[in-house]
Amino acid sequence: MVNLKPRLYGWGFLILLTMSTLKEHQKFMRMAIRLSEKNVADAKGGPFGAVIVKAGKLIAKSANKVTLTNDPTAHAEVSAIRLACKKLQTFDLSGCVIYTSCEPCPMCLGAIYWARLDTIYYANTKTDAAAIGFDDQFIYEELELKMEQRKLPIIQLMRNEALPAFKQWELSPMKIDY
Repeated sequence: MVNLKPRLYGWGFLILLTMSTLKEHQKFMRMAIRLSEKNVADAKGGPFGAVIVKAGKLIAKSANKVTLTNDPTAHAEVSAIRLACKKLQTFDLSGCVIYTSCEPCPMCLGAIYWARLDTIYYANTKTDAAAIGFDDQFIYEELELKMEQRKLPIIQLMRNEALPAFKQWELSPMKIDY
């Protein structure tokens, strides 16, 4: 079994790569890259692919499906996460890593954190993506602003009516923490 998990050493992460682990990483990254290329060649969507691996074994793979499914959340990473969760029958992908043909956008990064993937390996950068029209910089900038300064109006309504559901969740013996 290949150890694909980085180790934290004081100031940052150190990934120890032997020749065998490097070849393993390259194999799965090539899968993600090939998915992105095939997606464009087949006119199915944007040039993005993602592969999820656990203990050196392929768990799920997907390309971007936004235009194919008319679902703006069907990015390659989110689609691969959905498939991996279904296959493993869990929402917790601890022990898994993701290989993605491009640095994840803010939505995908959030999904990766929520899914608890151990490591992200990526090929193209967000700058590369921006250069071909996939620019998420405005989202990063919006997140830094106070809600009332954002371009998209965010208006709170009926908090007092909504809070009981939170209280019910907090007290529920059926709740599953995630």
